[in-house]
Amino acid sequence: MRPNRYALDWKTAMRTGFLLLAACLTLACLRGSAAQEPAGSAMVGAMEQAMIDAIAQAEGSVVAIARVRKSRPGDTFPLEFRPDPFGRRLAPAPAPQPTDPDFIPNEYGTGVVVGARGLILTAHHVLGEDSEYYVTTHERKVYRAWVKGADPRSDLAVLAIDADDLTPIRFGNADRLQRGQLVIALGNPYAIARDGQASASWGIVSNLARKAPPSPNEFDPSDRSTLHHFGTLIQTDARLTLGTSGGPLLNRQGEMIGLCVALAATTSHERAAGYAIPVDATFHRVLATLKEGREVEYGFLGVRPTNLTPREMHAGVQGTRLSEVVPGTPADRFGLREGDILTAVDGTPIYDADGLYLEVGKLPVEAVARLAILRNGRPRRVDVTLSKYPVRGWRVVTAPAPAWRGLRVDYPTAWLDAARHRTRTPAFDEGVVVIDVEDGSPAWEAGLRVGMLVTHVEKTAVRTPEQFQAAVSGRPGPLALRTPDDPRQPVRTVPAE
Repeated sequence: MRPNRYALDWKTAMRTGFLLLAACLTLACLRGSAAQEPAGSAMVGAMEQAMIDAIAQAEGSVVAIARVRKSRPGDTFPLEFRPDPFGRRLAPAPAPQPTDPDFIPNEYGTGVVVGARGLILTAHHVLGEDSEYYVTTHERKVYRAWVKGADPRSDLAVLAIDADDLTPIRFGNADRLQRGQLVIALGNPYAIARDGQASASWGIVSNLARKAPPSPNEFDPSDRSTLHHFGTLIQTDARLTLGTSGGPLLNRQGEMIGLCVALAATTSHERAAGYAIPVDATFHRVLATLKEGREVEYGFLGVRPTNLTPREMHAGVQGTRLSEVVPGTPADRFGLREGDILTAVDGTPIYDADGLYLEVGKLPVEAVARLAILRNGRPRRVDVTLSKYPVRGWRVVTAPAPAWRGLRVDYPTAWLDAARHRTRTPAFDEGVVVIDVEDGSPAWEAGLRVGMLVTHVEKTAVRTPEQFQAAVSGRPGPLALRTPDDPRQPVRTVPAE
């Protein structure tokens, strides 16, 4: 059978047409790539310029912090020696001072200017007792610093220096953050920015509301002493190495939306995740308090929550069960019961025990927490006025509440940590507890001592420090304080000053 000449011509024409179409598409792609190359380059350039502008906007508000522990016998001083251009042996140099540019601190961190008159914000864990601090600004000026206020529960602290021309950083709003958003971190990694010129890294927001890993210690193997252990932190893949703690995490506008914290890696992991404390309402409340040198106070409910069982969660139950309600605490006084399932705090849903600790912990003392609960399967609402949480760890309060005749009092619930080794349980609902008595003061002479409960001033019952101050205010003469925990002398008469 002879081949059909027209069929062959048709097939050849089709093959030729496909080749021509492919060639045209290739040329179009090449032309498109050539046309798009300037646009892509411009996009990268715009992104690069945005980062440059953001860093320039914030870097003048970032400082390097050197922590110098008080010297002890046998301590060595770190120092960078320069080579002699003539090869001569250099004589031993005198011990360098921390203000010397050649001094290399063995402990260091970063800070952020939050007050033009010398206020510097940093992470609490950058600081420590028995130490001196030196701050180097972006202008390469070195200042001796002192701690104005420090709060371990928020992991925030404020230093002060003798300066009045600093540029405070601009704050953004961490509540608006989304995963995938670009962020920039500024800091002093490995003390290489000790000249005040902050180093930068960048990345994205990896996640939100993350929990800090526990930091076991000899006193509490499951130490979760900060709010951040219950789920507050911004997670980022920006490189946060040793020394970046206390530095700002910025958005593309150069606004601070987080305070970097370089946390230790968890067990079996060689590199820690990058975390930052979010700039939110709790952050602003704590910062305002620390800038004034006052004590940061946190709400206390008085319950022990436990997570629901998998069966309950699969059945659609949401919340956390109250396995214990401590007698005399706000939870007990306002009617919560063991077995109640708490489902929301001020409208925020609660899914587990950590969520309850976090939402209550963010509230201040004397705040009214609106609690939604399930009791025997029926929804109810309970409003509870919170007491004071017992904060553990090293605190600095440079502007304490004034003493009355040498006496200071506080909520009994705040005495929990100081009194945890005592055999007697504090009567949380009976009055206020004495936390400080000045030697030789009228209160001291009256026999008042730390740990005593005061339930009445004359015939007026007092349950809070504010009620105590109101009861003694404007009464200059001797006053009788009832201290029922001492049966030998239940009333102490405090003379006038």
